[in-house]
Amino acid sequence: MRGYLDLMKLRVVELLLVSTLPAMVLAAKGLPEFGLTVATIFAGTLAAGSANAFNMVIESDLDKLMARTAKRPIVTGQISKSNATVFATLIGVLALTIFWIFTTPLATLLAFIAILFYVVVYTMALKQRTSQNIVWGGAAGCMPVLIGWAAVTNSLSATAWAFFFVIFFWTPPHFWALAIKYKDDYAAAGTPMLPVVATKGRVHKEMWFHTILMIASSVWLITAAELPLWSLIITLTLGLVFAVQLVSLKEGSSEYAKVAGKIFQWSITYLSLLSVLLVVAQLLS
Repeated sequence: MRGYLDLMKLRVVELLLVSTLPAMVLAAKGLPEFGLTVATIFAGTLAAGSANAFNMVIESDLDKLMARTAKRPIVTGQISKSNATVFATLIGVLALTIFWIFTTPLATLLAFIAILFYVVVYTMALKQRTSQNIVWGGAAGCMPVLIGWAAVTNSLSATAWAFFFVIFFWTPPHFWALAIKYKDDYAAAGTPMLPVVATKGRVHKEMWFHTILMIASSVWLITAAELPLWSLIITLTLGLVFAVQLVSLKEGSSEYAKVAGKIFQWSITYLSLLSVLLVVAQLLS
């Protein structure tokens, strides 16, 4: 059982779902129906877990080459590729069934697109071919926002798209900070993550570019959702703290990888705090 749970990468799924509930609260202009919330979160967990499991099946040979993935269940032989494929398929179908029965047609369609995009576009088409893999492939990680919104309204709005772009522009600096730490692993697997194939200067510039657009998108989000002024001030503060972390990422520093690790950790904190802020601001407005 532990091996199958590991296939789902539940720690990653947890981070994805952090944005689902705030999207539902914003869409409902308050607390969404409890049953709908439970169904959306549970089905979302299964859908993301399905995509992650397919990812492990496809990348099992590459995972053998990386120290941080060498103990994954398919690599160690704990679970066979065929069994993992069956598992990924079953929980994917179950996820879509739950979405269809308990949420809305649009949420179901978006969940299907998210799985397909992560598996086919990111894992199979982009990851081993371009250093911009996580920029475009990361769109799959933004889908929980749209899915959560659609589960409540069966539609999408400017607010939903603003939230989508916050996550879209958050993803590259978040992941590149991790890739800096595991640069040698990705190089060993031949995966052209930006920190592997580009100079530290270029990586830094691209992280700044996406961070600035992330902050701009967060302002758009607060404005589109018509949340109170104090929430906008806090949102900008969180974004500035994120930016301050980047200032410390100096190209010639002996603690370059250590600073990148701190940026990675702060990026998770940033997204978590922003999600809590959105819920609180909506409930108090």
